[in-house]
Amino acid sequence: METILIIGALLGLLLLRVPVAFAMGALGVVLLWLKGLPLIAVPQRLFGTMDSFELLAVPLFLLMSNVLLKGGVGRDLFASVQAWVGHWPGGLGVATIKSCTLFSAISGSSVATAATIGTVAIPEMEKRGYDRPFILGQLAAGGTLGILIPPSIPLIIYGVITETSIPTLFLAGIGPGLFLATLFIIYAMLYARGKESLKAERMPMKQRFLVTLSALPTVVLAIAIIGSIYAGIATPSESAGIGFVIAMIMTFAMGRMTFAKLQEAVHDSLITTVMIFIIVAGAKVFSYAITLYLIPQSISSFLTENISNPTIFIFAVGLVLLIIGFFLEALSMMLIMVPVLFPALEVMGIDPIWFGIFFVVLIETALITPPVGLNLFVLQAVGKARLEEVIQGAIPFAFIMLATAVLLWFWQDLALWIPYKLF
Repeated sequence: METILIIGALLGLLLLRVPVAFAMGALGVVLLWLKGLPLIAVPQRLFGTMDSFELLAVPLFLLMSNVLLKGGVGRDLFASVQAWVGHWPGGLGVATIKSCTLFSAISGSSVATAATIGTVAIPEMEKRGYDRPFILGQLAAGGTLGILIPPSIPLIIYGVITETSIPTLFLAGIGPGLFLATLFIIYAMLYARGKESLKAERMPMKQRFLVTLSALPTVVLAIAIIGSIYAGIATPSESAGIGFVIAMIMTFAMGRMTFAKLQEAVHDSLITTVMIFIIVAGAKVFSYAITLYLIPQSISSFLTENISNPTIFIFAVGLVLLIIGFFLEALSMMLIMVPVLFPALEVMGIDPIWFGIFFVVLIETALITPPVGLNLFVLQAVGKARLEEVIQGAIPFAFIMLATAVLLWFWQDLALWIPYKLF
């Protein structure tokens, strides 16, 4: 009965449009007070949440992404990829997804990826004659690769919540991330089939190499970030710091960064970081409270007693996450649901690393589904479009993501082969 009342209270606050962080935090405080605990436990939990070396990676990756965004690095990246694949069927669409994939390897953020590549790709694709819904939907979906291909901010937070290895989670995200990017490319090529007007002229080889040279600093940055983690030189947090320093040097050396732009990048990063950390703090208080009420344990027991088949369990979890994704943004979904579901994984024999990737694929889908899909609003702003156009273009990509989530269950090596067998 307690479980139902607490879940009902949280849903009620969310339906009243109370911000997620304050809904979880306030409800957690009330539950602790009702339990008779001294409220000094609340600031102690909050401090314990923020006093995490792993979470330091979040503001540093955001800062690096915003420096790259303000420095116009996306232009070089898109131009170099376009030089090699622009003459393919749907070449600009292919170039867009490839650019999103490469930028994902240095950003860790879906919003930064969608905004950076979108500012360059939208005008180019419109000039070539691509339909606006397709352009906007593809960029919204391409941006989601930023939270699957390492480094990934949601995977960092999942690792902190569940105390699983963040480098291992990063490795597990590579296979599904590249697989999704490949499916998006195939869809772009099928979309352009028979539309000769969408083909660009083949660029001379010499010019291709010259254009590619401008994107080399971005490739070096990606190698420095990912390579430093897997070579054992740096932790994810330290690699984020390395990436930020290189991004600063790179953009100032190219003459694309000023102190005014740097101030804007710091301001934008600060706003996003505060938003993320407030949600994390509220979720931590709520998580602590519901643990005292044994809610995760009771839900886990209920699931394991009534659902003995892991396949049915994963299907039920996927269905719940899909429905919740219509109303909650990605980070809130993770912070509310992971503490509740995680205890059941061991009983079901489900690998926590695999589950982290499965979870992120589903919250990727939530990023491009209405009414609160964050990437939809980003592309609406970047493309100066109607929300209906973005939603229309994103729907096919959402189905591709859902199909990938299903495939992940039947082909778990897609996520686990690299971290467990290759390394």
